[in-house]
Amino acid sequence: MADEVRRLDLLEATDWARLPGIEAFALSNGVRVVAEAMPAVRSVAIGLWVLAGSRHEPEALQGVSHFVEHLMFKGTERRSAREIAEAMDAVGGQLNAFTSKEYTCFHARVLDEHLPLAVDVIADMLLASLLRAEDIERERGVIQEEIGHYEDTPDELVHDLFAQAMWPNHPLGRSVLGTRASIAQLGREDILRYLRSAYAAANTVIAVAGNFNPGELRELLERQFGSWRGGGSSREDAVPQSGRSTALRSKDAELLHVCLGGEGLPVGHKDIYALSVLSNILGGGPSSRLFQEIREERGLAYSVFAYTASYRDSGAFVIYCGAGPERIQAALRVLGGELRKICRSGVDARELSRAKEQFKSNITMALESSGARMNRIGRAVLLSGKVISIDQVLERIDRIELADISRLASQFCDPERLTLAAIGPDPDRHDLRGAITG
Repeated sequence: MADEVRRLDLLEATDWARLPGIEAFALSNGVRVVAEAMPAVRSVAIGLWVLAGSRHEPEALQGVSHFVEHLMFKGTERRSAREIAEAMDAVGGQLNAFTSKEYTCFHARVLDEHLPLAVDVIADMLLASLLRAEDIERERGVIQEEIGHYEDTPDELVHDLFAQAMWPNHPLGRSVLGTRASIAQLGREDILRYLRSAYAAANTVIAVAGNFNPGELRELLERQFGSWRGGGSSREDAVPQSGRSTALRSKDAELLHVCLGGEGLPVGHKDIYALSVLSNILGGGPSSRLFQEIREERGLAYSVFAYTASYRDSGAFVIYCGAGPERIQAALRVLGGELRKICRSGVDARELSRAKEQFKSNITMALESSGARMNRIGRAVLLSGKVISIDQVLERIDRIELADISRLASQFCDPERLTLAAIGPDPDRHDLRGAITG
């Protein structure tokens, strides 16, 4: 399966600079800019996307990308941490950031008249953050607390355990937060060295969506970011190698939390939408097969769902189920039966039509805000170098056929080939894999 996925059969290239409502250009330093006009709204969202995530970190510096994200809010040459927050609050704006396995994004959403302020604040954070030793020590404690909170949430932690099991020898298997040990030993020089190598103009995209004047936007971004050269160079990531494995972790909890899945599809693959439809059919909502059979018909679990994740050169197809120790094997037997059924018989036309319409509605309704539009185009350009229109996305979903779902089900849903991760009370006392494989 890994070889088949890794052929990277990408969607045909789209001239995204010519899509209706899309402005695309590069600043004088090479930073790519993509902007989508939404003239009917009064808000505008801006995001600075940097190809700096947990997969890019040296093993000894696990969690440094997330650490840098935190430190950018702690004060610049012109603004204290309080003044950064107050600047946005004073105009009713929102300022935040997040770090993932492949990127860090600093983003703001304001009324259109306040776009120059939002750009100025984000540029100030990028170019003039002080990164003081005392702030590093203070934030080290905050992140340690964040790791502790995460470790106390087994229904979230199990997804990290699954990634570690599927990619044991690759950075994609690491937690975005890092470990207690790695965070404890990160020094200021480590952080500065990583910042200089990772935060490069070649690795950066600025995305804007909402109500803006294209000419004024270009001038504003050039003035604020055009002189930044950054460090490092463009990314060349090692392709992950995955395989079937099992990972069990004992933890004092009420439920056993189980993730089952395998390698999915990379960003831009021609089957990416069909795989999402397959995920919806299995565990995408109250009408999905797993929800109906495991929760509604048998009452074996409160939560069961499926999802996909896509990266530049790989992905994941994952099913989650959480149930009490006395019910988990019964729940997994039903889950395994549904996987074998969809591999053997596929789906019918009515089920496929419902899943496609659900998927189309979810995509369309989620993109009614400027923030969601900014996220879509920023991530797309950063990871694949292109973006396709919403109409093109909906058209590709409409073209999905029953044969596509059957082909993907046989590739991704065979219980014998899937990685399993479980966290909860004595998971090794239950034959979890045996329950799934029958």
